[in-house]
Amino acid sequence: MTTDTTRRPATGADPEQACPIAGVVDLVFSRWTTPILWALHEFGRQRFVELERRLTSISPKVLTQRLRQLERDGLVRRTYYPEVPPRVEYEISDLGRSLAPLFAALADWSAANLPQVEQARQDYDAR
Repeated sequence: MTTDTTRRPATGADPEQACPIAGVVDLVFSRWTTPILWALHEFGRQRFVELERRLTSISPKVLTQRLRQLERDGLVRRTYYPEVPPRVEYEISDLGRSLAPLFAALADWSAANLPQVEQARQDYDAR
């Protein structure tokens, strides 16, 4: 029996090396990242309260944490205006915007395949 070492990692290999997209999945598809990026892409620059109103089921604490992480990752830009009262706006960065084709492909896949996934779930649960 031969093994193909170019396709299979050695036992105990780092999962990110085993799957080259694992880092992207962790970065982009965490619980709130996708809705935040979608809202910023779809509606443009927004203040915190505007995002909070659009994403009604996220807590302010979690929204703050996710925005900070997205800013750290370079996917979102935060602009602080030293006015009275201070104003902060968030917008998707060029790097974040570069994910649009990925999201479009996933939206197409969802439209074409989620009915089949739902049917498979119903069939499984009926057993």
